[in-house]
Amino acid sequence: MNNNTSSDMENQVEMEEKTRLINQVLELQHTLEDLSARVDAVKEENLKLKSENQVLGQYIENLMSASSVFQTTDNKSKRK
Repeated sequence: MNNNTSSDMENQVEMEEKTRLINQVLELQHTLEDLSARVDAVKEENLKLKSENQVLGQYIENLMSASSVFQTTDNKSKRK
């Protein structure tokens, strides 16, 4: 009877350890899924911001080329 009780306790300890490990793996999987979703969101936001920066850069270039202040500076440097 002692052997059965000891064996039963070992089995119970093993099952508890397996259960703990399974729960830990599941938790890590959820964390990985959350991080992956966050990376995707950040990538999307980064692309959006890059596009906005290109538009703003073009707008600034257009303003500079239309401004007499910058044209005068360019003409003075060309004269020298």
